[in-house]
Amino acid sequence: MESQVRGGTRWKRFAVVMVPSVAAAACVGVGLAQGALAASFSVSGQEFKVSAGHLEGQGFAQYGGIDSGYTSTDGKNKGAIHPVAISSFRTAQITNMCQSVKTEIPLIGKTVYLRLDAGPDADHKVEAENLYIDVAQLDADATFKNIDIGVAAQDTAKSKGGRGPELKSGDNVLPGGFAQQAESADLTKVEQTAWATTAGTFKLSGLKMRLGTNSTMECF
Repeated sequence: MESQVRGGTRWKRFAVVMVPSVAAAACVGVGLAQGALAASFSVSGQEFKVSAGHLEGQGFAQYGGIDSGYTSTDGKNKGAIHPVAISSFRTAQITNMCQSVKTEIPLIGKTVYLRLDAGPDADHKVEAENLYIDVAQLDADATFKNIDIGVAAQDTAKSKGGRGPELKSGDNVLPGGFAQQAESADLTKVEQTAWATTAGTFKLSGLKMRLGTNSTMECF
């Protein structure tokens, strides 16, 4: 069975049922030496943008979760809550990936943009294993192979036809919650905003990093 979808995540709809969507690219994430479960950490409080020309993912699963962050700059007042769609892949290959972060710098009275580019062409792709992306919004054209919608989140890696890695560690996932899984996902023209990314391994071919104050540095 194959399914195609284009659209963005809207949380009023997500609270009822997740549509067949998948996060399609990743920021430079946390590399875990053993490639095991994704690490649990408090997010920074800043969303970032990611775009990709093409993503090929194998062993896909997606389920709802919560990211917690800090509400003050001293790192002591913990409690900001961000609903996310956690998308996971056993393996993924990404072409023409861009990540951008917008940061206000009060000391200099300017907005600074950090931009990363990698995987410039089919011969130099970004490659990831055990990839988890905590997504707030996604737009893409997508094709899923052998998709199951309505699976319990805890069964996406172990049930008959289980696809994705183990559930992301931490208390931010409801094991019996609504999930979907697919043998593979193929996405193009990807634009997303996300709160966090983790991966067992993350290889970025042709990586370029730039800082600037021009808003055109954003991925989209």
